[in-house]
Amino acid sequence: MTDGADLTPSGGDQGDGDQAAGPQPAGPPAERWLDPAEMKAWLAFLEVSHLLERAIEQQLRQDAGLSHAQYEILSRLEAADGGALRMSELADVIVVSRSGLTYQITQLEKAGLVRREKCPSDERGILAILTPAGRDALTRAAPGHLRVVRENLIDALTPAQREALAEGLSAARTRLRPSL
Repeated sequence: MTDGADLTPSGGDQGDGDQAAGPQPAGPPAERWLDPAEMKAWLAFLEVSHLLERAIEQQLRQDAGLSHAQYEILSRLEAADGGALRMSELADVIVVSRSGLTYQITQLEKAGLVRREKCPSDERGILAILTPAGRDALTRAAPGHLRVVRENLIDALTPAQREALAEGLSAARTRLRPSL
């Protein structure tokens, strides 16, 4: 059902005070279904995010032999002061588990694109540091990455649509990451 009514887990309408007799189950209230406009927005977001991710992955693999996750790591390191970030900070910034980041950093380290060092201010901390080869890989990948993002997202939208997209996604990000 997509009419926006509150539904019970069994699918019955629970709106307008028309409640079933007897005690209600403990737990959160029934969720509202997406109305047609909300469903249209959600499905468009899903499809575009998957298609764009696929195009970016293909371009990065072709131009620099990198995954999108690896490209993001390199670009975050390149933007950081001294080309270095603590592993824990990097994991938080790119929204990946510590083990997922460790795997990616290990792959990048094997390729000579990053190196790890102990953090001088905290003996338990580890820094991920961009190497000159990592900067070169980023330089090779960046023009194609920019082209894919521009052609498939930025240039497909009017300035007003880009502004609305940025505002809407910023609001969602704030809800998902309130500490930022």
